[in-house]
This record gives sequence, C-alpha cells and structure tokens, in this order.
Amino acid sequence: MSLSHSQAAPVREGRSSREVDAFCVQFAPRAPGHPAVRDLQKLLADVPEEGLEARLEWVERCVEWLRDPMPVLALREPAEPEAPAGVTRLALLVRVLETRASAREPVAALVREVMGTTSGLKLFSQVGLPAGLGFFGEVFDRLSRRLLPSPPENHQLSELLPRLFPQPEDAAWMEALPPALLARLSTLLGGGARPPAREPEAVVRADLVDALGLLAVQTAALGLTEDVRDRCPEVSFRASPFLKLRRVCEGVQARDAAPDSLRELRDVMEECRQVVAIVSSHLEQYGVSMDLVYRLERIRRSLERMEAIARVLGADPGMPRWREGLALVADLLRRAHADRSMRSLVAGNARLLARKVIERAGHSGEHYISTTRAEYHRLVHSAAGGGLITAFTAILCLYTVTLALAPFFYGLSLAGTYVASFLMMQVTGSTLATKQPSMTAATLGSAIGQGGSNGRLSHLMELIPRITRSQLATAVGNMGTVLPAAVGLSMLFAWWKGHPLLNQAQARYVVNALHPWHSGTVFYAALTGVLLWLSSLVAGWLENWAVYRRIPEALAYHRGLRRVLGDSGAKKLADVFSHHIAGLGGNVSLGVLLALPPIVGAFLGLPLDVRHVTLSFGQLCLAGYALGPDAVLRPDFLAALAGIGITLAINFGVSFSLALGVALRARDVPLAEVVRLVRLMSARFLREPRLFLLPPRA
Repeated sequence: MSLSHSQAAPVREGRSSREVDAFCVQFAPRAPGHPAVRDLQKLLADVPEEGLEARLEWVERCVEWLRDPMPVLALREPAEPEAPAGVTRLALLVRVLETRASAREPVAALVREVMGTTSGLKLFSQVGLPAGLGFFGEVFDRLSRRLLPSPPENHQLSELLPRLFPQPEDAAWMEALPPALLARLSTLLGGGARPPAREPEAVVRADLVDALGLLAVQTAALGLTEDVRDRCPEVSFRASPFLKLRRVCEGVQARDAAPDSLRELRDVMEECRQVVAIVSSHLEQYGVSMDLVYRLERIRRSLERMEAIARVLGADPGMPRWREGLALVADLLRRAHADRSMRSLVAGNARLLARKVIERAGHSGEHYISTTRAEYHRLVHSAAGGGLITAFTAILCLYTVTLALAPFFYGLSLAGTYVASFLMMQVTGSTLATKQPSMTAATLGSAIGQGGSNGRLSHLMELIPRITRSQLATAVGNMGTVLPAAVGLSMLFAWWKGHPLLNQAQARYVVNALHPWHSGTVFYAALTGVLLWLSSLVAGWLENWAVYRRIPEALAYHRGLRRVLGDSGAKKLADVFSHHIAGLGGNVSLGVLLALPPIVGAFLGLPLDVRHVTLSFGQLCLAGYALGPDAVLRPDFLAALAGIGITLAINFGVSFSLALGVALRARDVPLAEVVRLVRLMSARFLREPRLFLLPPRA
C-alpha cells in the first residue's frame, strides 16, 4: 500500500530531522543543537553531482560556512586546543570526512572535477603582477574593469579566488589556518581510483611549473630592454642573467621541478636581483621616469612570485608544502584585491618618483642653508636683493590691476610680471624667503631617510638649527629691504608726479584686503603656501627630467653648438643649464601659479586670490605712504600688519609641512622617529635658543 503525497512529505521530513539529530549527536555531543553543525550536515547532504556553476556555488557556500565568525568552542574535541572559529570549523569538517565515507566521496569527486576543469596558470602568473601595459595603460585598464561589467570566467581559478574571499581581510584569516589540518583534508580528498595526472595536487603542480616558465619569459623580456641595459653597463648582453633565466626555467619544466633545477633557478634569480639593484642605483644619479620605475617594479614582483612558487614546488609533501602554499595563496589574494585598486597602483609607482623629485628639490634646497657666519651674511645680502626686486614687483602688480584688460590678458600680464621678477632674482643671485621652506623641507626629508638611526639623528641635530636660522635670515633680509625700497620708490614717484603711487581708495583697498579676519587672508595665505610647494615639485621634476634625458650631455656634445661656441663654450653652456634648470622651472611655475587663482576665481565666480608675504608687505608699505603717517597707527592698518605676520607663518608653515610630508612618505620614515626628533629638537631649542636664530660665533 503506497502513501499519498501529503502523507509521504511528513515521513521524509521526519527522517531528515532524525538524520540531522544523529549527525549532531555524533560530531558535537557537547552542543548537539549548534547551528554550525546543522548547517554542515545540510551542506554535505546537498553536494551537486554535475554542472560547473552549481559546483562552484557549493564551494562558495562551504567557504562561507568556514568563514562564519560565530563562536564554536563547544564543537572542538576535549583534546583539541582553543582556536579561532575558522580553525574549529575546519577541524569539524575534517573529522566528519574522516568518519563518513558517504560524505567524503561526493566532496572528493566535486573537488576533482572543479580542479580538472579550471586553470590556475593565470592565477599564479598574472594576478597581482603588472600587466605590461605601462603605468598609464594600467590606469586605463583598471578604470575600465571598475566601470564596465566583467564577463564570467568560471574556468579560471583567478576569478574563483576573489569570489570565495571577497574581502582583503580574508587573507589574514587564511594565513591563520593550520597547515596540518589542510594536509589532512588534502589527503582525504585525494583518495580514490583515478589516474595520478588528474589528482588535484598534480593539476596544481603542473600549473605552478607552467607559471614559472611564463614568468621567466616575461621577466627576461623586461630585463633585456634598452633603458635597463643602458643603466647596467657593468653586465654585458651575453652575460645577462635574464638570458639564463629562460633557459633555466625550461630545464625546470623538463625535469618536473627537480630539487637541483630549483636551486639553479634560485641562483639565477639572485643574479637578476643584483642587476635590478644596479639599475636602481644608477637611477639615483641619472634620473627616473614613471615607466622605468613601473618596469623595475614588475621585474621585482615577478622574481618574488617565481621564488614563492619555487618554495612550494621544493617543499616536502604534506604540512611543509601546505605551509608554503598557504603563504602563496594569501599573497595572491591580497594582490588580487590590490589589482582592482587605483590607489595602490598610483601609490606604489609614484613613491620612487616622488622620492627622486624630492631629492632633486632637496639638492636645490642645500643652497638655501647656511653653515658659517660668512654664508649667513651672504644669505642676508641675497635676501636683501630679493626684497628690492619684490618692491618693484608689488608696484607693477598694483599697476596691472588698474589696466582695463580682458581676464586672459590680465592673467598673462600678471604672470609675466611674476616670472620676470623671479627670473631677475635668479640671474642676480637674490633670494625670496617664501621659496625656501619647500626646498629646505625636501633637504630635511632626504636627510631623515638616510643613514643609520644614531648617525642620522646627530646630523639632523645640526641641520635643523641651520635651516631655521637660514630661513629667518632670508625673511629678515626680504622684509627689511621691502620697507625702505617701497617707501623710497613712493617718495620718488611723488616727487616726479606730485602725488603718491596709490590714491586713497586704492590704499584703503590694500589695507582692507590684508585684514586677518575681515577678509580671506588666512585662506589665501594657505593657498599660496600650496602653490609655493607645487612650484618646488615642478622644479624637482624638471631637473629630474633633464637628468633622465641627459640634456646637459646632449648640449655639451651638440655639433652645432660646438661649431658656434667651441668645445669649452658648449660644456660651459651645459653646466649653466644643469645648475639653473631647477631654478628656471621653479620660478616660471611659481609665477604662473600665483597668477592663476584670481583668473580662475573670476571665471568660476569664486573669490580666489593669493597672499604672498613679501609682495603683500610691499603693497602695504605703498598703501601706508599714500595714507600718511597718522594712518599707520590706526587699528585697521595695525590689523593689516598683523595679517602680514599671519601670512608669513602660514606661507612658511604650509609649504614646509607639505614638502616635509611628501619627503617623509617617499622615504618611508616611521612616525615614531619623527616624534622622537621633534622631542629632541624642542629640548635643544630650550637649552640653546640662540643656535636656532643666529649663526655660531666661530
């Protein structure tokens, strides 16, 4: 007598419930009702027998069960030590598969089919490594992958890994898994009657060996490019280890990763690293480009990946091999998530470029730091020349405002005035105080990142007082000259024309514009500090570009120049170019940058302006002469004078802080060391304040 459908359903549900209860009692007698145990029983009872997508979904559910953070301490055996939830769940799964063959065989068949129909070559040889598109090509590729939908690639393990572990933090969870448990699980799932070539371990091993060969070909091609060879003249083409790398990897493939072939591969990879180190040391001297840095980074990371694969292939079967395999897969998972990050790409490739630019700016900054009294006095004299030129610049800027020019031509004339003024300072050897902070901060950042801790600190204890007193000397020299020069020029103009340079309305406008809280002086001064810092970056970048392109050498050996100027004249021109290219770039860029905010603000309808301390002080002096001696003692004029002091502090502080921050980041200087330096320098300032203000007597 058969049961009806309505009668059979409760019977099946009752049988299923009894099976779950028996499963829980057998494998978790201390917590038979624990949800994790019930979920595992349902998971093992629902293993799909066909369909790749269905199998992958089951694997995804299984990993999700393992990663569930619910505490499961009651599920461990009494003899087992306390462990995180993931480890306890993995131990429970291993116990179930060891005990029940009915649960083990379907899971083993599923793993065998998944590994047999998917490829790990892309995972091991491409994930986490630059794609060979160059920096800008990689940026475009990542943007495209982020904005456009990706087609499914179920046959690639490179797509399965981030699918199973969607968060970057999952790599740390994976590293916490015990290799011994994974080795036991691998042994359980590796049993069965099938050809050895189809075993999951054999499939993965073949993919690892193939990845070694592919990485060797790609790395050899990168290591033999012209710009890498030109910067490594110590190694001839025939002796290049990158040529040997491919042949050695072919031997590894032919001998199925025999131990002696892996040892030979490690030796060749070490030689390749030495070549990369030589090229990097030449970058210190001959400049750097973003694409070259990108290629060197790709070579380094490819060699690291090959070494990690070689460690897995060379490890003993069982727990040692799983330990190396876990480290490799965890690194692959981190790289897979980093592959989708624009921030990691830009930060990783820009770090060395920023370091080179900062070093170039730091070399220029050394000229602004005095050591002896004679150097200090020369710095004051050069700053006095800068103040005199700034007084003329302030007059020309105010005159430009009175002209009825279209915005484009107004900005062009303003930029021309600034650029001509700054270039005049460069030609005459004069100094502008506001250009110092970003340059000297780059020098300070380079010094912080060099040498050992003790030697570095002793050097910095001498360098920082030199920087502060040099900065003070240029500020005093600029401001002390702007005042008499502006007043003298106003008196000369009044004698010539019969009236001051500025009328009453113009003078009151200048005073009101410099008021610290009735105007945007604080914001404008901070914006000007950012522009001063940007000009120092342009100066460093331009010098790096000239050195990388070997422009001075090209000028020294240019046939046309040697024909006109002679050999000595061409070399002298090359020396002049080499010494002044950074100043030229910094002065021109600063002039253009200072002229941009008013024009851009007018175009966008925003009240943007700049507050350059030396120029603003010169304009205030002109306004004070126009208003008369009684006006300079009024509260509004005194407030404007206080605004000059605030502008001085903000100009210097913002540009110095930005330059120092970039220099420290480029050098990877730890914050603790910076805090220690600040503490030591504060104590020294309290003991010897004169050292930070004036040069030593001897």
